[in-house]
Amino acid sequence: MKKLLGIAMLAALAAPAAAQETLKMHHFVPPKAPPSARFMMPWAENVTKAAGGKIKIDLYPTMQLGGTPPQLVDQVRDGVVDLTFTLPGYTADRFPRTEVFEVPFLHTHAAATAQALQDYYDKYLTEEYSAYKVILLYTHDGAVISANKPINSLADFKGMKIRTANRGGGAFLRGVGATPVGSPVTEIQTMLTKGVIDGVLLPYEIMPAFKIHELVHNHITLSGPQPRIGTSVFAVLMNKKRYDALSPSLKKAIDDNSGRHIAKWAGETWEEVEKPGMAMAQKAGNKFITIPQGEVAKIVAAVRPEIDKFLAQLSRPGFDAAKAYADAQQMVAKYSK
Repeated sequence: MKKLLGIAMLAALAAPAAAQETLKMHHFVPPKAPPSARFMMPWAENVTKAAGGKIKIDLYPTMQLGGTPPQLVDQVRDGVVDLTFTLPGYTADRFPRTEVFEVPFLHTHAAATAQALQDYYDKYLTEEYSAYKVILLYTHDGAVISANKPINSLADFKGMKIRTANRGGGAFLRGVGATPVGSPVTEIQTMLTKGVIDGVLLPYEIMPAFKIHELVHNHITLSGPQPRIGTSVFAVLMNKKRYDALSPSLKKAIDDNSGRHIAKWAGETWEEVEKPGMAMAQKAGNKFITIPQGEVAKIVAAVRPEIDKFLAQLSRPGFDAAKAYADAQQMVAKYSK
């Protein structure tokens, strides 16, 4: 009997351990920046824990595996990498239904908008992302206008060149008489230093990573219930074939850390990580300006024609972007209460 037990123990020791799935996650932000340190790293740890250690996610920040930020959606779709964190807006018109959430005067705050985006995904976006396993679509806490001069009125925007991450920001800037300059966040420092742009649309959270608070000294928001002019949609995407090849238990570990399960957490995280960026801008002695309500009304009226044009541009056969925008406003309002 003892001999049989000994043989069994030896056989168990000799048996190979359960294989660990290692997934490569490629993204564009620095490793210490909030999107990586406060969201992607904890998310990867949560997946590993849920999978009982059978999934390991290796993060490759700052485009370490090559390419440019707009190419990330192709890298993950084609299986060059297993996962990515990116902005659909970096590939203009590739995800037009998603861009509705980046249209001005829809966003309120990150937790509300992130949860509303899950409702919007179910109604409008499943076809748009059919080539991917969608882990999460969500938004940051909204774009602040950070500029090299104070902006107190609609007239103050005229002639300025301001960077935007997406076409929704471009609609706002054209409406107020500024020139939109599209670029990934990784190019902002150089453009500000060389005077290519006069300001940026960015949330506070990312400013320290790129020293924006040292390069421009005025941070402008709007009075009223929507202080930020809009937001950007982030996407955490997985290669569909790689996901489909996982065992049911490992799929469940990922599913339990996807979509509605983590949307509110992601949004609340983005609200929290705004605070250090704001504190650094305050420490730098920068000015914080709130455009008064009377001027905000003029801004909304000036931007509205550009919103209508952009929504018409986003519309497709079978997709009415103006209707989707109205639906999205109701979805955001539901979670903003």
